[in-house]
Amino acid sequence: MSETLLILAIALAMDSVAVSIAIGSKYRDLLLWRTLFVAGVFGFFQGVMPIAGYFIGISFADYVQAYDHWIAFVLLVGLGGKMLYEAYQNEFDEEVTDLSNKTLITLGIATSIDAMAIGVTFAFLQTDIFTASSIIALVTFVLCIAAVYVGKKLGSLLESKAEMLGGIILIGLGCKILAEHTGLIG
Repeated sequence: MSETLLILAIALAMDSVAVSIAIGSKYRDLLLWRTLFVAGVFGFFQGVMPIAGYFIGISFADYVQAYDHWIAFVLLVGLGGKMLYEAYQNEFDEEVTDLSNKTLITLGIATSIDAMAIGVTFAFLQTDIFTASSIIALVTFVLCIAAVYVGKKLGSLLESKAEMLGGIILIGLGCKILAEHTGLIG
């Protein structure tokens, strides 16, 4: 599960990475401390939301145990499809209107809603939520720091590509979970 969890963490981080690229592109003179704060906000929300989703999911996990793999599949493929759709909308510049704490918190919540849904699937898959959330938060934090600096150099060229990659990864993971639980792959 550890390499799958790492891949999932990277996929979940892609919304935050795309916004971080936009921030770097728009605010090229952003100081290191502010970059760390931006990455910290995104990492925090990406880490907390799966925990919230997990506790929602465990409240009804016993009732859906027979078809939990289908729910995980639908959630992951749906979220992946949503990310692909959003990548084609290319509205990142409008999202980053300013870098106030209120805006960053709003963006942190908005980019981590998908992570809450993943938390629900963690409940079905009986995943150690605190380890998973810590890995997701750390991966998001590190990738967002790098993304701000990439944004400073490459501008908006990579924003939609990051979100497309995340969407493709989530769809792939959904298919993998379904295939494992239905016995198509061992």
